[in-house]
Amino acid sequence: MQTQLFIGGRFVPAANGETLASLNPHDNSVIAEVAMAGPADVDRAVAAAKAAFPKWSNLAAMERGRLLLKLADAIEANADALARLESLDTGHPIRDTRNLDVPRTAATFRYFGGMADKFEGSVIPVEQGFLNYMTREPVGIVGQVVPWNFPLMFTSWKMAPALAAGNCVIMKPAELTPLSSLAIAELMAEVGFPEGVVNILPGLGHVAGQYIAEHPEISKVAFTGSTAIGRKIVQASSGNLKKVQLELGGKGANIVFGDANIDAVVQGSAFAIFHNQGQACIAGSRMIVHESIADEVLEKFAALSRTIRIGNPLDPLTEMGPLTSRQHRDRVLSFVDVAREQGGRVLAGGKAPDDAALANGCYVEPTIVQAKPEHRVSQEEVFGPFMTVTTFRTDEEALAIANGTEYGLGAGLWTRDLQRAHLVAREIRAGMVWINCYKRVSPASPFGGVGASGYGREMGFEAMREYTQPKSVWVNVDAQIPPYYPR
Repeated sequence: MQTQLFIGGRFVPAANGETLASLNPHDNSVIAEVAMAGPADVDRAVAAAKAAFPKWSNLAAMERGRLLLKLADAIEANADALARLESLDTGHPIRDTRNLDVPRTAATFRYFGGMADKFEGSVIPVEQGFLNYMTREPVGIVGQVVPWNFPLMFTSWKMAPALAAGNCVIMKPAELTPLSSLAIAELMAEVGFPEGVVNILPGLGHVAGQYIAEHPEISKVAFTGSTAIGRKIVQASSGNLKKVQLELGGKGANIVFGDANIDAVVQGSAFAIFHNQGQACIAGSRMIVHESIADEVLEKFAALSRTIRIGNPLDPLTEMGPLTSRQHRDRVLSFVDVAREQGGRVLAGGKAPDDAALANGCYVEPTIVQAKPEHRVSQEEVFGPFMTVTTFRTDEEALAIANGTEYGLGAGLWTRDLQRAHLVAREIRAGMVWINCYKRVSPASPFGGVGASGYGREMGFEAMREYTQPKSVWVNVDAQIPPYYPR
């Protein structure tokens, strides 16, 4: 287990000597003391990245891709250890880290490893006698800030396209969950990534994260986290007008029409909100259900929620583990009081489990609250296993409720009517829409939002565009074209 900063290809202590305990949210025991980077460490990482950038950016794209492919192989070879470490540090059940997080991490590095030598420029048709072509060049040194809910997976989402495009990276994992990102750094060193190409700096957001956003020699910052911090990132980045990419909060609408397959709705909606304890920006946290089937849907959904197995995330039978910190657990539970104060009705959960074996952990029962669209719990991101339920009568009313928050990240809808499905998908204000499913992701499919959910896209060709900048080149290919001022 690595616990130091990764700078210039080596693990080193923080210049200030500061550390922070990484806690196991199952019982709040200390896993390790992890170095916390300060501004001096960011400067060291920038210097290492600057030294590495000329050679890395000019390395054949095929060679950059080859290293990413080797890293994907190394992740798969160490899958069990990575899954266990991620579960230990985040509380995410090991059945999910083994079957989803680690495979998705490897798949993302492999996808962009294959993308590296296939991302092309273009030739632009212009007037006769001239050739105009456009190339895509790496941005330079990019700062990346990874959240605590899916640290392993988001490390690949951020780093893979940046490296494939020829950039050097300075990444700050969340101070609560830095261990899997450091494990990836160790594997990168083992497979041969050049020194300084990747630097990983666990640290506090208001210290290391703030300085990364401000740093005059960092050309881009990519941030995943809350909308409030995203706004601060934009302000901090203005000094050198660095490029900014933001993947922020969400309040996913999950519309259930009267003709939907109810059993599919119940299963899919449970995954949408209770997977990873609801700690997902794309969580389907607002069920908007047609009044004709609301009673049946809610009865079955509440019954399923009460059968979800809550427990130690390292137990393969556990379906829902703890939230990642005590502070966050208390925040999620505070929304139960908010709901009741505004007239909401708790249909299931709303408290910590009664199991004494879980008393020291950060656990919250799957919670379902009947609320009005204007209530705080229907407007603000709770980021926990907390579903609000609202009914509607007409398709127009459902869309108005779905679009009635400041967020626009993910949304889902359930119907057998494909014409309605496509029409509603077009009208929902969101960067991603799932029809008769929820929370599907792929390295090839763009991921991101609109409004208070941020801007820019992870994944696919869109991610490669985010980490490159276009250059237009004009060539006079006709010797007969005279100069502008003939003599």
